[in-house]
Amino acid sequence: MRIRFLTVLVVWFLCVLGIAQTTHPALHADRVLVLKKDRTLQLLSRGKVIKAYKVALGGDPLGPKTRQGDHKTPEGVYVLDYRNAHSQFYKSLHISYPNEHDRAEARRSGVAPGGDVFVHGLPKGFGYVGAAHRLRDWTDGCIALTNQEIDEIWLAVADGTPIEIRP
Repeated sequence: MRIRFLTVLVVWFLCVLGIAQTTHPALHADRVLVLKKDRTLQLLSRGKVIKAYKVALGGDPLGPKTRQGDHKTPEGVYVLDYRNAHSQFYKSLHISYPNEHDRAEARRSGVAPGGDVFVHGLPKGFGYVGAAHRLRDWTDGCIALTNQEIDEIWLAVADGTPIEIRP
């Protein structure tokens, strides 16, 4: 009886240990950093990178966004201020572009600053493209990932998470 109990206990312990080793803790990021030059989006927690993703940017990625329709991804500090599960893309997280600085610069230049800049997955119906979407920059100024990657980010960041986009 004792041996049977110990055997069951050891088997149970090994199963629990195996499950614990294969279960990954949920990602939680308190900041997002995008390095345009490297085409990388990083999730950070307490200043440390916890996950990094390769991305596609706006079709004309060099330099900051200065006006509507320039196909540039903005540069600066913004906030992921809301999410859209029903966008024209798989899922999207809105970037709070333009900020006050962007609006002032656009006013000085006599142009509209633009808006509707998102971190998003692939266009609906094109999920099969997967990572191949990164072969060229193709967005209108957004930051694009695969659908699986935006799912991870969707769960890892809360509305109000700061996002910094560097050249």
